[in-house]
Amino acid sequence: MCRSIKTLREPYTSDVTDDDVRAAALQYVRKISGFRAPSARNAETFERAVEVIAAATRDLLGELQVKPVVRERSEA
Repeated sequence: MCRSIKTLREPYTSDVTDDDVRAAALQYVRKISGFRAPSARNAETFERAVEVIAAATRDLLGELQVKPVVRERSEA
């Protein structure tokens, strides 16, 4: 498993879609489980994990408090 964690996006982006959140949750479940796709007997557990992680991600993004970025103006 990759131990190097990189920032994948700006600290706050308002255009994160449900598809983005689900794709990230799916990627996490695949990585942590070691399976690209689950067997038939594990499919329900795999999908439930994706949904739980997606919900936690939505909660996180919904509750983060981010300071506004102050940009310096160039004097003309």
